[in-house]
Amino acid sequence: MTKAKEYIHDFIPENIIPNKKGKNLNGFRFYDINGADYPSITTVLSVQNQEGLIQWRERVGAQAADWEARRAAIRGKQLHTIVENHLNNIDNSTQVKNVLPLGLFRLMRPYLEKIDNIKLIERVLYSKHLTVAGQVDCVADYDGKLSVIDFKSSNRWKKEEYVENYFLQTTAYATMYEELVKKKVEQIVILIAGEDGSMTEWIKDPADYKGKLVKAIKDFYDYFEKTHQKKKEE
Repeated sequence: MTKAKEYIHDFIPENIIPNKKGKNLNGFRFYDINGADYPSITTVLSVQNQEGLIQWRERVGAQAADWEARRAAIRGKQLHTIVENHLNNIDNSTQVKNVLPLGLFRLMRPYLEKIDNIKLIERVLYSKHLTVAGQVDCVADYDGKLSVIDFKSSNRWKKEEYVENYFLQTTAYATMYEELVKKKVEQIVILIAGEDGSMTEWIKDPADYKGKLVKAIKDFYDYFEKTHQKKKEE
């Protein structure tokens, strides 16, 4: 049996990136950043595809949609736990009873071997410039380049046009990291393991997505203000 890789950790201390906690605000996830409420980047991007989500729910029915959303969330959380433990040099995969996330991890593992010099795992970042926050999966060297790395699961392989929100999300994390740590992130990396046996590695330049990210954040704030005002009037 091949010996498991021992990952090197070079964690960013809490005096540079203090721990922050999330909260619910009018049905949206926000973080308290030094007294200011910053929306989660995943919440920001969730309003981008609302029309498609509504159409999907109408097509499959509310009950089936809720069931699938819960199933996907559980699958993603379990995969993240296995990956996080693996990167922390903890092998508890034999204790995983659900074979699906374990299978997805095995698809992803060869790509995880490209990771080293880990700076952050599952830490909250924020940007005062963008006025957003969020919990990044991993910041580390990937093939020798400082990268924001995101671990995803899916039902099947997806075209690039369907995963652009992932590029915006990781670009936001890259901007947050650069602002807080003063180190340039060279690339964003998305690893997607599919239930159909597919495994996709996307590597992008975050500079290509900053314009769309800024627009998405503005769109969210406009949407949030309208929603907040509507609730006040009710």
